Amino acid sequence: MADGRLHCYLCPRHCHVGEGQTGFCFIRKNIDGHLYQLGYGRPAAVNIDPVEKKPLNHFFPGTRILSMGTAGCNMGCFFCQNWDISKAKSDQVHAADLSPEDVVELAIERRVPHLAFTYNEPTIWGEYVIDIARAAHAAGLNNVMVSNGYITREAFFDVYRHIDAANIDLKAFTEKFYSKVTLTHLQPVLETLKWLRHETGVWFEITNLIIPTLNDEQEEFRQLVDWILENLGDDVPLHFTAFHPDFKLMDKPATPPETLHRARKLAMEMGLKFVYEGNIFSDGGDTICPGCRKRIIKRSWHSIIANDLVEGKCRHCGTSITGVFAVKHINERRLRTEELANPHLTL
Repeated sequence: MADGRLHCYLCPRHCHVGEGQTGFCFIRKNIDGHLYQLGYGRPAAVNIDPVEKKPLNHFFPGTRILSMGTAGCNMGCFFCQNWDISKAKSDQVHAADLSPEDVVELAIERRVPHLAFTYNEPTIWGEYVIDIARAAHAAGLNNVMVSNGYITREAFFDVYRHIDAANIDLKAFTEKFYSKVTLTHLQPVLETLKWLRHETGVWFEITNLIIPTLNDEQEEFRQLVDWILENLGDDVPLHFTAFHPDFKLMDKPATPPETLHRARKLAMEMGLKFVYEGNIFSDGGDTICPGCRKRIIKRSWHSIIANDLVEGKCRHCGTSITGVFAVKHINERRLRTEELANPHLTL
């Protein structure tokens, strides 16, 4: 910029970063007039999880996923449940030293078929995500983004080009909540969801964490579901999950199970085919066939107890269930992503 600051176009904050300073996310720093990403190769958390923990219920159910995150975040959520790393600077966490190739090798050694970029916001370490995801595809692994969806269009297609699935955290459906409780804005997240649906082949699911008194009104649930139906379709899985007091919201109670039951019932009555409950023990984690209404996947917390899916179809009535359940499904979605990215591509 004219005054010597650097304009970061990665997320809708559009930080103007002065010499020696970092952006809001803490890990993008202006050093001698160049914007460096301090999280590259330095994950602060690495674990192996069930894929259902992301949560993804329609992406290779019952498999494991190597999950990783760095320090920092581009949102300022008062309720963050990973605040120990998301609110930290890169030099305030104990980080591993892992190149993109090391990450892929680790997954292969542990016989894990997928990688997840999660825990903090992976958009802010997008260059690391891109390099890992490219190497993972070359090795036959799948890539998952667990994101708040706060990314610019300039960066979106680069970051998501080698992503196979995503869970986007739609934290509420009011601008008031986003501006006061997350220190961001709602509309950019809605735009990301529309790009995913209409301009990529990435499989995605949506999570809405319900916080008592802040985003638990029935009318807000109705507006959220209306928007999904109108802009994304009736087959996008929606996860209503329970809040527990953490970080700066220790004064709020845990979400009563009845609130999740009420939200799920409304969403299904309005026409969403796949609606789930999370962070509580209930049958709200089960997948119900929209054709015959029989339970086709039974879950207990993040574990699969029974699975009546056969090649992506209900064993009982043959109804196709949207999602990614086999290698052929993921190849079809990768092909769609390539076609959308290269409209004149001949295959």
